Amino acid sequence: MTPAALEKLCSGFPGSRQEFPFDENTSVFKVAGKIFALTPLAAKPLRVSLKCDPDLAVQLRVAHPAITAGYHLNKRHWNTVVLDGSVPDELVREMVEDSYDLVVSQLPKREQEKLKWIALSSE
Repeated sequence: MTPAALEKLCSGFPGSRQEFPFDENTSVFKVAGKIFALTPLAAKPLRVSLKCDPDLAVQLRVAHPAITAGYHLNKRHWNTVVLDGSVPDELVREMVEDSYDLVVSQLPKREQEKLKWIALSSE
């Protein structure tokens, strides 16, 4: 996966915003002010940190050497994925979507409804 493809993927979810709160090199993707992905898009190799269900996070780490506990994040809830080609792009897409969905599921119902409306109005 290329940096442009990762950026497009993360930006494509309803209500997603890209910010740079830490430095000009680290893209932080948020929904309703909550982080669901962090990536230094210029890093080589490219990597992305994603929120993950704790049980699934451990399974993914065991199955894929390029998936490790979240770098500088809560290691129970976050994974960092090195996008060196060893993790299939489809799995990366699923992990990004799961991260977004996890964050959205923890939002107040009112915020969730707003995001559904945004998704419907962009179709």
